[in-house]
Amino acid sequence: MRRNLVGLAMAAALAAGVLVAQTAQGGLGQGKLGPNANLRQRMMKNLNLTDAQKAQAKTIFQAAKTAAAPVRTQLQENRKALAAAIKSNSAPQIQAAAKAAGALQAQLIEIRSTAMAAVYAILTPDQQAKLDQMQAKIRQLLQQYRALGQTAD
Repeated sequence: MRRNLVGLAMAAALAAGVLVAQTAQGGLGQGKLGPNANLRQRMMKNLNLTDAQKAQAKTIFQAAKTAAAPVRTQLQENRKALAAAIKSNSAPQIQAAAKAAGALQAQLIEIRSTAMAAVYAILTPDQQAKLDQMQAKIRQLLQQYRALGQTAD
């Protein structure tokens, strides 16, 4: 139970930390919203973005989503290849698939981080400070959840 809670907290913290998880169809505030989009919307609301900032953020998030789509597809294919390599007990194939997965994950991190940097740049200094505070609070909560998980073992 605690491990599930820790996992959920880590996922939420990661999503909040980068602020650029997958966007909902149609972008910010449109279509069906998942948990990451809801979290992002709450954070945006807490930052009191102007309409112009919201439009810029929407454009940035949509561009990141578009750039990440082929990488996500490659990552899904890579996971299938890794599963097949595991089932065939092929160490060279496992090694190759693991290296490829790492490279693909690095690409996704780069896309998300670049988008976050672009969003951070459109924020006022006060908004940047508020976002920094929110991220620090999330990191603190994550550390507390990790500590709980370690005591449960």
